[in-house]
Amino acid sequence: MKKKIFTFITLMVVAASSCKNLDVSPSDAISTNTLVTTTSGLTNALNGAYALLKDHIEFNGTVDANNMYLRQFYHLSDFASDDIVCGQVTTDPLFYSFSLGHSPAQANTRYYWYISYKIITGVNTVIAAVEKSGKTDAATNQLLGECYFLRAFCHFNLVRLFGKPYSVDPNSAGVVLRTNLTDPAKKARSTVSEVYASVIADAEKAAGLMTEPRGVQYASQAAAWALLARVNIYKENNAKAIEYATKVINTGKYTLTTADTYPALFANATTGSETIFCVAFTQIDDYGKFGSIASMIYSDGNSGWGEEYASSSLRSAMSAHPEDVRWSYIVPSKDANGAIVKRNGIEVYYISKFSFQGGLPNLSSPIMFRLAEMYLIRAEAEAKTGNNTAALDDVDMIRKNRGLEGFLYKKVVPANTTALDVVLLEKRIEMAFEGHRTYDVFRNKKTLNKAYWGYHLAGLKETDVDLSKTPTGYPNLTVPYTSPRTIYYIPIDEVLSNPAVTQNP
Repeated sequence: MKKKIFTFITLMVVAASSCKNLDVSPSDAISTNTLVTTTSGLTNALNGAYALLKDHIEFNGTVDANNMYLRQFYHLSDFASDDIVCGQVTTDPLFYSFSLGHSPAQANTRYYWYISYKIITGVNTVIAAVEKSGKTDAATNQLLGECYFLRAFCHFNLVRLFGKPYSVDPNSAGVVLRTNLTDPAKKARSTVSEVYASVIADAEKAAGLMTEPRGVQYASQAAAWALLARVNIYKENNAKAIEYATKVINTGKYTLTTADTYPALFANATTGSETIFCVAFTQIDDYGKFGSIASMIYSDGNSGWGEEYASSSLRSAMSAHPEDVRWSYIVPSKDANGAIVKRNGIEVYYISKFSFQGGLPNLSSPIMFRLAEMYLIRAEAEAKTGNNTAALDDVDMIRKNRGLEGFLYKKVVPANTTALDVVLLEKRIEMAFEGHRTYDVFRNKKTLNKAYWGYHLAGLKETDVDLSKTPTGYPNLTVPYTSPRTIYYIPIDEVLSNPAVTQNP
């Protein structure tokens, strides 16, 4: 799992070769020369865009098994959170998410930026072809709506990683919006507010077009509503967040898994009752130890690297309820005597949310949107608008399906806390490892508390840090929402080839 650390020399090589590298436009994702305007042709072209969410493709002249849209997204999001602890130093650039040692030249952000815009340009090609054809039948509109959904989805994920939260500074620089094939290559970053407006417009258009769903592995009207619920809660438009979350809940197409069925949800995502949209992997897509999402956070002793674990912080948050079935995705590694294994002073608790599809330890079909999130989005919006009773009712809907029937809030906010605190804690536990935690902390203008031993404390040893006291002066122990390192640098490829783009501080 060892990769080159980008040094000054590497930076110079990148600078020297960037123009050559950028000559290979992401528009080769779907060629206008081969795209046909039949329904089958458009379907095949669009399916190619979905495949880019999971495929390992060539970047800068090589195909790297570590480069995959979803793998990088989860690493860049979750590894920066307090839910996953870094178990050792690694030369894989995922380490920068733990240490906050970000660089414009780090390989994972460079690839993620590239593949995101490759997907966006691909669906823009399909959109242009459909508009040129003039077809408006239901099947064509469904495919067109899926294109708008994917464009919104990719732009939103980009702005979450490379732009400040809307609630912190909507007028700050976001990302480059690419909404048609005629955009100039040298284009400035839109503001966070402008990106959100584009995402919402695309998702709303998608919802209006999609009437013939093709299965949960493809976008649907409900998936577009789910995206709109998520974007609006980030934007702090609570009324709209409630509206769209309720639309999804009221479709009647999805039901919360129960204490009996929840433990199998993620290994069977394509047939899960909660799944609104997932990226479907098959056994052919089992990347094993190299390049899978699971390989860094789970190992059966041979199946993966297993270098990162569920943090003591998250386990402490869950500790009051061992009967909570959500523990089923936190797997302790035990020695022959039944004691928890420690590595580098860290207790080894593997994470299995991305494992065991078909019984394979590195295979799953990651869920992008599911019903539980809709209840929690609505609960957050209700709490923020003073409707505590409704917020707690929605939280209790989750809890009673997770083995906590005897521990419901029953409309009563616990002493010394708020309804919003209750909601955010429940979301942390329910959505752990699914790419939400850092955004939920920083968009709510809170500080990420990482006061536990792990290699996020860059350059230190366990014996250097006395966590029995209130530690001060250690880098990355706490991360305030005002820190510039809550977001990543714009990749150097874009900065060097596009002088209109400004760099993050």
